[in-house]
Amino acid sequence: MNIEEINMYMDDYRASLDKAYDHLLEDMATIRAGRANPKLVEKILVDYYGVPTPINQMATISVPEARMLLVSLWDNSMLKAVTKAINEANIGVTPSDDGRVIRLVFPQLTEERRKEFAKEIAKMTEACKVVCRNARRDVLDEFKKMKKDNELTEDELAKLEKDVQKVLDDITAKIDKSSEQKQKEIMTT
Repeated sequence: MNIEEINMYMDDYRASLDKAYDHLLEDMATIRAGRANPKLVEKILVDYYGVPTPINQMATISVPEARMLLVSLWDNSMLKAVTKAINEANIGVTPSDDGRVIRLVFPQLTEERRKEFAKEIAKMTEACKVVCRNARRDVLDEFKKMKKDNELTEDELAKLEKDVQKVLDDITAKIDKSSEQKQKEIMTT
């Protein structure tokens, strides 16, 4: 049994699960829960002199009130382009500008909209779990190949399968907990 190779596969497996979980958290942060959140607009791309640029690299995004975002551009000549990009991003808010800054006022969430967000979170959660299960399959395939090449015994393979499953169970519990918290936040705020 090659311990270093097995540890490398397990480390890669854990890293891919953590990456999927982090991606889920980023995606969930873009879903608003009745409050303004800069993450909703900071990754929207704007054509900045021919280069697609995220808004957070060309402006300061602040939250002056609980349901308002203020986008202060460093180059006011890009005001119309940024306003257009926010409109096209379809985040459920119409931007208004006064020639200097862009204001995004978020309306109170309706019950119907809250349910839509909850369904969206459920889809994101399931997609994350699928990525995690695929990572488990890939690492188990590597271990089975090692067994076939007589690098592992049947008992070692069984132990590794249990270890891989435990890692998956742990990350799945974290995913479910985060998803439940976000859904609860959306349904109550």
